[in-house]
Amino acid sequence: MCLAIPGKIIEKFEENGLTMGLIDFSGARNNACLAYTPEVEVGQYVIVHAGFALQILNEDEALASLQELTRLSALMEADASLEKDGQ
Repeated sequence: MCLAIPGKIIEKFEENGLTMGLIDFSGARNNACLAYTPEVEVGQYVIVHAGFALQILNEDEALASLQELTRLSALMEADASLEKDGQ
């Protein structure tokens, strides 16, 4: 299963001839290649998979995706807690 995560472009820069971006993933920051989304601007959101920004998202879509990922994470943690307690 593949998971692409939305993140906000904090900075754009060139590295080894490629357009790169510093991406904020809800507080965790990492670099991603922007070659597939060259028109993206600082402040916009992108979907990132395997170190590549694949698609530009509008802010509402990005925030809805992040909210759903947070909800799923909480459900998984609750399920793991129940299993640990033997229920």
